[in-house]
Amino acid sequence: MKEALRRASAASPAARRTYRGLVLNPFQEEALDAIAAGRSVLLSAPTGAGKTLVAEYAIEETLKRGRRAIYTAPIKALSNQKYRDFKADPSIDVGIMTGDVTINPGAPLLVMTTEIFRNAVFEAPAELGDVEYVVFDEIHYMDDLERGTVWEESIIFAPPQIKFICLSATVSNLGQFGQWIRLTRGTPLEIIRHGERPVPLRHYLFFPGHGPVRADKSTRFPRPGPKKRTRGPKHNVIDLVQQNGTMPVLFFCFSRKECERRARNNLERGLLDPATQLRMDQRFDEVCAQFQMRRDATLEELRVLALHGVSYHHAGLLPLHKELVERLFTSGLLRLLFTTETFALGINMPARTVVFSSLRKFDGCGFDFIKAREYQQMAGRAGRQGIDSEGLVYSVIDDPRVRSPRDVENILFGQIEPIRSRFNLSYSTLINLHRALGPRIFQAWERSFNNFQWVRMPRQKREKNQRQQQEAISRRLALLRDLGCIAGENEVTPKGELAAAINGFELTVAELNCSGLLEWFTELQLLVVIAALVFEERPNDVYRRLDKRLLAEHRKDVEAVIARLIEAERRHGVAPTVRPLGFQPGAVIQAFAQGAAFEQVAQLTNASEGDLVRIFRLTLQVLRQLRKAVRGRPAFTDKLDRAMALINRDAVDAKRQLELG
Repeated sequence: MKEALRRASAASPAARRTYRGLVLNPFQEEALDAIAAGRSVLLSAPTGAGKTLVAEYAIEETLKRGRRAIYTAPIKALSNQKYRDFKADPSIDVGIMTGDVTINPGAPLLVMTTEIFRNAVFEAPAELGDVEYVVFDEIHYMDDLERGTVWEESIIFAPPQIKFICLSATVSNLGQFGQWIRLTRGTPLEIIRHGERPVPLRHYLFFPGHGPVRADKSTRFPRPGPKKRTRGPKHNVIDLVQQNGTMPVLFFCFSRKECERRARNNLERGLLDPATQLRMDQRFDEVCAQFQMRRDATLEELRVLALHGVSYHHAGLLPLHKELVERLFTSGLLRLLFTTETFALGINMPARTVVFSSLRKFDGCGFDFIKAREYQQMAGRAGRQGIDSEGLVYSVIDDPRVRSPRDVENILFGQIEPIRSRFNLSYSTLINLHRALGPRIFQAWERSFNNFQWVRMPRQKREKNQRQQQEAISRRLALLRDLGCIAGENEVTPKGELAAAINGFELTVAELNCSGLLEWFTELQLLVVIAALVFEERPNDVYRRLDKRLLAEHRKDVEAVIARLIEAERRHGVAPTVRPLGFQPGAVIQAFAQGAAFEQVAQLTNASEGDLVRIFRLTLQVLRQLRKAVRGRPAFTDKLDRAMALINRDAVDAKRQLELG
């Protein structure tokens, strides 16, 4: 009966309900009915189909009842964007909490990264007592190897009254995932899958020298012929798109340098007429003025490119410069944007056409084909609802390692990879669970999606996995006990309390604090050491050397503490989490803390400006967590405040950027 009503509703748009002036699709009606009935919702639908509307309805209804709602996102950039979106609605009082910024934390609607929500679940569950709904945007991030456990822990341990809105464009094992949520939460959950795109996609493989071939399961590769260095729509996919009038284009590349190189190489295409160039120039100046951007070489290059309708976007850009490019793109003035895959995550910025420079990318170990999920996420940006009748997707095939249609068939048309559990309790989580569960701590794993996924396996495999999981937890607990972070059946020591408040660097910060070194350090020494703690080296980045006199003999003391932790993890058979300190950015940190302008310190390294900002902001994030954990030591907290003030300025100040825009 329900299915018949759904078909009738789909066939008669006039009979459908509306929300905020929009006619609801059947899947949206189903989701809104579930929310009205007080149920959680797990929704999988293509990019641009209208999933966000479901979250907005849940939030609106929650706030009407005088309850609170939380909107979580996997990355800070997406959290910032959602905060801006909600702040634009004068009827909503919204705040934001990420590792970089906290604004209006007592608001009835809070936007935060998923890590911040998970931390609140363990550190201050009483403060979540009036929260009714939590939105998990991009829930398929639970499959992320390094961070996926955060989503799983959040679902398992969130207070029982909290209901969830879980949104994703790319979940194949939706039923299994939904069954686990129902089981672990013990509350009703509506599982909704919608597969129809509002704007259909047409997929092509583009062979330089031959041109486009419609991609389907019967596609044949053209025979390779002699390579010619001529141009034209058969040789260059951008020539083809420009000739066909199917811009704007999102051109996905899998390296930052490739984005920049391709943008510069396409500078002279003449994509904007004089009138549009004038509008672009005005819009460029407006955004620069709004965010008080200083003129520098990168900004001037972005201006030149933009006046030709071209730009690039990647994580190596300053956050303000990324903001600029995003706003130029949403204005419709940019015609050709070369970008990395993160541009496809969450932020709604569709184009007429999407191009892949390759279907292979470097995965950290070597080059391999991209996943079907990644392809669908990026390809889903093609086709603008209400503007285009279809979206076009071109995948350039010029890599000799892509030898046959079979290589690309699974990427373009295969089943999207299922979500796999990445359950791997962090040290801070284990400390909190030791306090709450004591000897029953293994119940945490028994409630995990990992256990749920293995429960249908043959008994021998299931029991082997169970032994492995319990052994991994036992080893970490033994290490925490050996380090003096936990004791007894459920005791957490002062050292353990501090470690539980530090995310990602629990052991190192706790050990350095207990050693007394942090209180001995000057503000500048503190900054250099914490920056060395969070630093992750990128290939080919070179930094000016730090003056050895700054840390003197203390450098050996700090390195000895870290070496002991690395050895402790090895001795206990724990998968390594502690990295050697990286003092490479020390001279940059020192110069900036002593008052140099950001543009000046950027000259001390060939690392990208965006990476420098990330190092500074991660340093601040750890210092903020440390300050919160040592509130009873006023002299030390004052020193931490002074240290943070030295670097939380200029391009590093995330709060200022958010308030300006």
